[in-house]
Amino acid sequence: MSKIITMIPVRMASTRLPNKPLLDVNGKTVLQRVYENVRKDVPGDIVIAAGDEVLVKEAEEFGAKAILTDPSLPSGTDRIAAALKEIDPDGSKYDIVVNFQGDGLNVDPKVNLSLIEMIERTDCDIATCGMVFKNEKDITDPSMVKIVMGLRNGEQEARCLYFTRAAAPFIRDPQKCENHDFYHHIGIYVYKASSLQKFVGLPVSILEKRESLEQLRALENGMSIYARIVDNIKLIDQAPADINTPEEYQTALQWIK
Repeated sequence: MSKIITMIPVRMASTRLPNKPLLDVNGKTVLQRVYENVRKDVPGDIVIAAGDEVLVKEAEEFGAKAILTDPSLPSGTDRIAAALKEIDPDGSKYDIVVNFQGDGLNVDPKVNLSLIEMIERTDCDIATCGMVFKNEKDITDPSMVKIVMGLRNGEQEARCLYFTRAAAPFIRDPQKCENHDFYHHIGIYVYKASSLQKFVGLPVSILEKRESLEQLRALENGMSIYARIVDNIKLIDQAPADINTPEEYQTALQWIK
């Protein structure tokens, strides 16, 4: 049986929503709500990879374990890898690492269960998820990342061939094409522990720089990523999955009790 740890990367720096992790959502901070949701549904240990001392203190107040990481680390992926290295320096304690974003207070942690299972079954390096685009305009929006993978009708998972901000893959002949769906990448990741450390040790890659998508670093270096298509990632449909703006914060206050 796999030894699993969920790492929650979090830092105070947020230009659009200052002090986001410590914002009060009807009696609990964003960080506490995220932690409690994960603890309820995902097996194994949970550690908060914090970029600020104030977040370590907040975590300790509600009973969570937190590791202080370098605030200058460039990404949440680097943050969880640094915290994991401190907890498990020789890489013998954990097999699988769940990366759960510290602002995802309305993301259903159970989504990660199928990704954990997919790593155990396929032995892929990284597991992630996507959703079918419902709005055609979103397909051409560069802020909406697309997963390129070959799925037949009825299939729910496949190996990822590419990630892109462009509208891809192109449909040359719709009459000969079995599946016309485009897949929106949802930035939820589960890693083999050894693959996580390998990934952060690799230099930033050519395509990663070009598209500004770090998962391309893994593909360029021969690592395998599998994705599963899901219908919903939210706990409460009316609330935002995560909060990045004052407007999303106000909506969260209305629905998350």
